[in-house]
Amino acid sequence: MLHHVSVGVRDVARAAQFYDAALGALGYKRVMEFMPYAIAYGVVGPSFWIQLPHNQQPASVGNGVHIGFSARTKNAVHKFHEAALSAGGKDDGEPGPREMYGPDYYGAFVIDLDGNKLEATLHAEETGAKAAAASTKRKTKTAKKAARKPTRRKAAKRKARRR
Repeated sequence: MLHHVSVGVRDVARAAQFYDAALGALGYKRVMEFMPYAIAYGVVGPSFWIQLPHNQQPASVGNGVHIGFSARTKNAVHKFHEAALSAGGKDDGEPGPREMYGPDYYGAFVIDLDGNKLEATLHAEETGAKAAAASTKRKTKTAKKAARKPTRRKAAKRKARRR
């Protein structure tokens, strides 16, 4: 549903040092730069932007807003938290399970240099048995599809018989 998310910062270069560390711990990297105005992070394309506000007013934080980044492992959640704190962020919830969000929820919360609330989250069911089952299902579908599809040699033989 979402194409990208942007947060306002006071100083893009300063904020980039924080985000390079915190998002780098989750496997995300800078994918675009428009210095001194904005930097985009993602895996391939831009999904998360840090930028000077378009209205040229000081950046402010939205009350109740927070951005959650996907983590692939519990270790990545811990690395995100550690990297964010080392880069000047504030702890807003140490890494650990959050049963109030579901039995398989694991996350860590920090506040960036400008007051934006961030989270690294892992849903164990996405990386555990359900992911394996989904992979097996995809492989089975592909195999069935391939079995139904005639090879070129078989198709040529059928065509020759019809003549």
